Amino acid sequence: MKIFNSMHNKIEVFQPIQDGHVSIYVCGPTVYNYPHIGNVRPIIVFDTLRRTFEAIGYQVKMVSNYTDVDDKIIKAAKEMGVSEQEVSEKFIQAYNQDRCALHAKMPDAAPRVTQTMDAIIDFIKLLVEKGYAYEKDGDVYFRVNEVDEYGHLSNQQVQDLMVGARIDENSKKENALDFTLWKKTEEGIKWESPWSVGRPGWHTECVVMIQQEFGEGRIDIHGGGMDLKFPHHENEIAQSRAVHHHPIANYWMHNGMVNIEGEKMSKSLGNVIWAKDMIEKISGNVLRWVMLGTHYRSPLNINEETIEMAKTELEKLKNSMKQAYVKIALANTSIEEAYDEELYRPFIEAMEDDLNTPNAFAALFDTVKSLNTTLRQREVDITRVKEIVKTLEMILCVLGIKIDRIVLEEEDKQLYMKWQEAKKEKDFETADKLRNTLMERGLL
Repeated sequence: MKIFNSMHNKIEVFQPIQDGHVSIYVCGPTVYNYPHIGNVRPIIVFDTLRRTFEAIGYQVKMVSNYTDVDDKIIKAAKEMGVSEQEVSEKFIQAYNQDRCALHAKMPDAAPRVTQTMDAIIDFIKLLVEKGYAYEKDGDVYFRVNEVDEYGHLSNQQVQDLMVGARIDENSKKENALDFTLWKKTEEGIKWESPWSVGRPGWHTECVVMIQQEFGEGRIDIHGGGMDLKFPHHENEIAQSRAVHHHPIANYWMHNGMVNIEGEKMSKSLGNVIWAKDMIEKISGNVLRWVMLGTHYRSPLNINEETIEMAKTELEKLKNSMKQAYVKIALANTSIEEAYDEELYRPFIEAMEDDLNTPNAFAALFDTVKSLNTTLRQREVDITRVKEIVKTLEMILCVLGIKIDRIVLEEEDKQLYMKWQEAKKEKDFETADKLRNTLMERGLL
C-alpha cells in the first residue's frame, strides 16, 4: 500500500506500527448545521481507505470525533431557541444519516468534546506545567515558538506566518501566532477550570481524543480535508510534540476541496448544497460514484455533466449485474467464493496506489466488459458469470457502492421462461406484456 504523506509531501510505502493493524483518526464535523457536500467528501474518502485496507487483509480501527462545543453551536442554539446539546444531537443524527446513505461504515469510536472535558483540561494543565502554555486573564495560549518544527506539515516558515498574524494581533498573547487552548467566557456551555469558567479552543480536542482512544503513542494515519492542514493539524502536531514528543501520526492524509460548477462553495455565493438534498435528488450511490471519480487529493468539481455521467455509468453497471443475477437464478445456482484474480488484481493495485480511483474505475469497467461479453454468448457459461459477478461484488464492496443481489421467486422464473418462449415463437404481443411485467418487478 502506498500513501501520499502530507508531512513529507510525497508518496510513501505504508508501514504499519503493528503488523496487520491500522489505526486511523479522521477529524469529524462541528455539529451546528446539516453537512454540505464538501463535508461528506472526507466521509467517503476515508471510508474507502478503510475498506481498501480491510480488503488487503488489515484489521482497522477508525476513530472520528464530533465537535459539539463551538461558538457556531451557541449561535445556532440561540437562533433555534434550544440548548447547545439539542443542536449538537440533532446534527449528529443528521450527519450519521448522510453517512449511512453514502454506505460508509460507522467509526469504531466517535468521541465528543463534551464527554472528554476532564481529559482536555488535564492536558492543558500539563502544557502549562511544561512551559508550552501560559494563562492570561483567564485565557490560556500555546507558545508556538517553543516547538522547533512548527509549520512543517503545511510547509510554512514561522517568520512568514508572523507577517500575517500581526494583522490580527491579540495584545494578550506573547506572540501573535500563539493559539487559544482555553477561552474564558460567560456565554453558552462552559466548564470550571484552574484558569476560569470557560471552554476549550478547537485545536486541543483531537490530540486528547486520539490519546484516549489509541494511547499516547503514535497512530498510523491522521486524516481530514485540505482546509484543516493549517492551522488545525499544525496546531495538533505542536501540542503532541510538546507532550508526547511525536507528530501524532506517521502518515497525514488530506482530501481536496469540493467546487460547484467550478466555484468554491460559500454562503456569500449562495451555492452551498446540503448533502441530504443531493442524496435525495441523485441517491447516495451516485453521489459516492461522483466523489470517487476524481482522485481524492485533487479538487472535485461537481456539475450536471459529472452527475449525469455517474448516473449513466452506474446504470450500465446495474443493468449488466441484473442480467447476470437473473441468469444465475434461472440456472438454479448461487454465487460462491470463486472470483477472477486477473480482473480483480488491476483494481486492487490501483487502490493500493494511494487510492487511485480513476484507474480503479477503469479496472471496474474492464470487468463489466468481460461480464457483458460472457452474457452475450449463445451458450452462457454460468460458472464464468458467477466468477465475474463475485469479482464485481468485491470491487463494489471496496468502493462502497451498493447493488443488491436479485433473487427470483418461482413465479418470477416462470414469467421469465414464458417471456423467452414468446420471443422464440415471435409472439411479440405476449412477449411485450411479459417484458413489461418483468420490468415492473425490477427484473429487466
